[in-house]
Amino acid sequence: MAAEPRPPAAEPQAAGDPPGTLGLIAGGGDLPRRIVEACRAGGRPVFVIALNGLTDPDLAADVPHQWLRIGAASKILTALREAGAGDLCLAGTFRRPSWRELMPDLRAARFLTKVGFSGLGDDEAMRAVRAELEAEGFRLVTVADVLAGWTAPAGLLTRAAPDAQALADIRRGLEVARTIGRLDAGQGAVVQQGIVLAVEAAEGTDAMLARCGALKREGPGGVLVKALKPQQDAGLDVPTIGATTVRGAAAAGLRGIAVEAGRAMLVDPPAIAAAADECGLFVLCLDQDADP
Repeated sequence: MAAEPRPPAAEPQAAGDPPGTLGLIAGGGDLPRRIVEACRAGGRPVFVIALNGLTDPDLAADVPHQWLRIGAASKILTALREAGAGDLCLAGTFRRPSWRELMPDLRAARFLTKVGFSGLGDDEAMRAVRAELEAEGFRLVTVADVLAGWTAPAGLLTRAAPDAQALADIRRGLEVARTIGRLDAGQGAVVQQGIVLAVEAAEGTDAMLARCGALKREGPGGVLVKALKPQQDAGLDVPTIGATTVRGAAAAGLRGIAVEAGRAMLVDPPAIAAAADECGLFVLCLDQDADP
């Protein structure tokens, strides 16, 4: 059977070309809005695929967009092509939908059948989505490509600094986060006085922090550690923290956050530093070549 004809995607952005329309597939949280703001500041057109049940409704208030369900693959691809988007960025939080929520169209069903989607971990699933979008003629760009300067720099961002116990908890947290990362389960862990209070899974960082308050022990507070999964495609998903993360950590009784320099995104670094200083927390970006 002959392959179905499809209209070509717009030519992907080439170095030195004026900025073409960026297609933004927007998940939950604040990060998609930051992408839109950065595009506007740089004079780049942006078109948003707003996903039912995921994207913040306020994001689509004053930007070209189309609301679609995540399983409507044909409509998503058509909308991006009609908007002239050659470059695509996936940003925000994405939770895996149930089959009832997904309701895949024929295009999505073929993809799911081909890759055995239900048996894939989150990182494997994102890799499969990336390969499919690239096969459709789009070029995926990273959040770091759009938000230049928001990749975590090495060093301390805050007035507060970790003491010996906090550094020991960070080392333990890194070990745990990388272990669950190898299992494609999550990116984060909370450790207090050497005890693992929580690990991140499908609920995400904010929900993990929300349940940590009841688990807090007496004595010095714990730390949140987020680390890139060892096998993770950094072009699709990297650990991300923002001022909301800081406030959630403070509410949980933690005293600091640690991420890997160059392998994590800071959503508005000045806002993160200000929130952390206000709450009395440290935020440490770990040099990968140094032992914390």
